[in-house]
Amino acid sequence: MNEDFLHYIWKFRLFDSNSLATSDGENIELIKPGEHNTDSGPDFQNARIKIGNTTWAGNIEIHLNSSDWIKHKHHEDKAYDNIILHVVYNNDLNINRSNNENIPVIELKKLIPGGVYRKYINFINSNQWIPCENSIKQVDSLIISSWLDRILVERLEKKADTINQTLQLYKNDWEHTFYIHLARNFGFKLNAEAFEMLAKSTSLSYLAKHKTNLFQLEAILFGQAGMLTKSMREEYPSMLFQEYCVLKQKFSLSAIDGHLWKFLRLHPAGFPTIRIAQFATLIQSSVHLFSKIIEAKKLTEIEDLFNVECSDYWQNHYVFGKESPKRSKKFGKPSIDNIVINTIVPFLFVYGINKNDGKYKDRAVKFLEQLEGEKNNIISKWKLLDVPTKTAFSTQSLLELKNNYCKNKKCLSCGIGNFLLRKAK
Repeated sequence: MNEDFLHYIWKFRLFDSNSLATSDGENIELIKPGEHNTDSGPDFQNARIKIGNTTWAGNIEIHLNSSDWIKHKHHEDKAYDNIILHVVYNNDLNINRSNNENIPVIELKKLIPGGVYRKYINFINSNQWIPCENSIKQVDSLIISSWLDRILVERLEKKADTINQTLQLYKNDWEHTFYIHLARNFGFKLNAEAFEMLAKSTSLSYLAKHKTNLFQLEAILFGQAGMLTKSMREEYPSMLFQEYCVLKQKFSLSAIDGHLWKFLRLHPAGFPTIRIAQFATLIQSSVHLFSKIIEAKKLTEIEDLFNVECSDYWQNHYVFGKESPKRSKKFGKPSIDNIVINTIVPFLFVYGINKNDGKYKDRAVKFLEQLEGEKNNIISKWKLLDVPTKTAFSTQSLLELKNNYCKNKKCLSCGIGNFLLRKAK
């Protein structure tokens, strides 16, 4: 037994409330269990109960044992003097307010349905991929759908918080903030940190001064990435190095460590050298990129913005100094979809929040509904459980559900777990 479960039982009245009484034998009518408080202070606020003929309004505190009141030092805190009811699993000690008045107490030990607790324990002790793996197919599709709607918003709000932190750091400069987050996305999983470091070491304003010259953009970005050296033998990288030396002095630049970049286990098309070359072309071809993203009403407009081709050198190279068969290095649709899902959609959402304009938030959700669902190990396992994975809207919600709820066994806070537990009553 734990307090989280007791909070859940109380919040949803999943106990026998027909003959409620205090430990002193006074009848209690639960009018309103109160609003669950997850911050400091009493566990439930603005509750209403009737003890005997008197109706009380105030706060309720919940503990495993009534003696926990002393352990938590509530007897020294006058904020707890307005507690109208002490709800406990086990009443092992009489508790008084600071003025020695008795606090009414209810013991829940014999009032909790065994089926609900057994179901909860099964979830908590489960070694399956998700705790409710054996019972999720019992849940109505409408319940699953409405829960996925809710946690998608949770996921976008968390991403919005991260973007707002960067936005604050760069003094509400949306273009620069977008540039930092887009760069991180260009690194995908393996090189996200290195790409973000590259962007933070290379001000967008410096790149903007040379945005019409792809050669100079590559010189700055590859130089800042720590990939250019004096010993390069091929003509093009040697010229990039020489140009970088000039621009480095001009802008007082300091490169990141070139050893940060990872190539192993990557398909050559995803090598960081190719991603940097694509990033340079994107900057060169799209002036005020964030403004164009915000103005785009259709996915095809965004796809057109990212449909960039690398410079000539990269048509027959994947890395510096090693020639390969000629092949186009355009940004593929799966990569563009990844950028839309992980950068553009969150930026539209947070922009809508900050500007108090719902159309941007609606557009973010619409884009996810239009994009095909992601394909990865987590989504494959959801698919085996017959959970819809057709759109990016669904798959983003399911990633949040698995990583934030199922993995941490937060079944009491989950709409699906909630349904299954209440069904067990």
